[in-house]
Amino acid sequence: MTTRQPADDLIDLASAILRASEVLPKHANITATRLVEADLRGRSGHGLIRLRPYVERIRAGGINIRPDIAVTHDTPVSAQVDGDNGLGQVVMTKATELAIAKAATTGLAWVGTVHSNHAGAAGLYAEQAADAGLVGMYFAVANANGMPPWGGTEPLLGTNPIAIALPTKRTPFVLDIATTATSHGTIKVHARDGIPMPEGWVVDRNGRPITDATRAGEGFLLPMGGYKGSGLTIAIGLLAGVLNGAAFAGDVVDHRRDQVTPTNTGQSILVMRPDLFRPNDEVLADLTRHLDALRDAGSVDGRPVRLPGDEAARVRAENQEQGVPLSDSLANELHALATELGVESPFSKADMR
Repeated sequence: MTTRQPADDLIDLASAILRASEVLPKHANITATRLVEADLRGRSGHGLIRLRPYVERIRAGGINIRPDIAVTHDTPVSAQVDGDNGLGQVVMTKATELAIAKAATTGLAWVGTVHSNHAGAAGLYAEQAADAGLVGMYFAVANANGMPPWGGTEPLLGTNPIAIALPTKRTPFVLDIATTATSHGTIKVHARDGIPMPEGWVVDRNGRPITDATRAGEGFLLPMGGYKGSGLTIAIGLLAGVLNGAAFAGDVVDHRRDQVTPTNTGQSILVMRPDLFRPNDEVLADLTRHLDALRDAGSVDGRPVRLPGDEAARVRAENQEQGVPLSDSLANELHALATELGVESPFSKADMR
């Protein structure tokens, strides 16, 4: 069963919970907004399901709630943002806004983070660039390892996501993928709701499929596309981690099991103006024309072909109008967390099952 709540009410709730955990009001609002934005788009593995783990990590001292987030190694086309172990959504929002501002002036900009934390749905940051009429490419080192390099046996790699967004005259193109067959967030949703995982997501140490999401930690994640996905995972780790001086491979701290040690998470975002090669209107017109042609290429059910970003935009519009759907288990969890912290909950007793 599910219940729906207005997005603004959920942002207020999450922000109040974080403020009650002594997070700075501005940082609480940014983090709450990014979490609910993920749920709005159907990216529930990076939405409010993450709120309790964040609060628990804050309680344990693993996240700095008074960070001095600083810009270092600044050039006209690049910068490093030192997050000082602050909340990842706050660090990455600052990095994205900085990259957008630089790219608007210089044409392109690459901004990396160091000493950051889990920042949620990758597509949100690339889409921020597209919303500003720019191209965005986001890379991140995951906050837990669960996959060996192709042919290996030691899990030294994570889900390392990549997101690419391009503006158009209508819905932006937004590709947001993990480089593994699935993400930890998606597995967490399956485990919470008692949904079996399909074969091909996780295998045990003997290569046999694991379909019970609660047992996913006993095995290994599989890369998308075999050795190609493994190679892409490594490349993203180098771009978003090693170049910045952030954690990669054996240095990654599993934030699910260690709530105290700073993760030193790394992310990077490249933002560029579409008019670097041709006039902006021409580029946007061609992007729109080609994407529309792909949608109209014919499908087995007669409907337009769904491209990256289309479903998220549709779901977001629906959820804005009807409210964000939350499973009963998540609604219960949020209600309990609010009660623990003395925060007013929008969930009535009638909602609690």
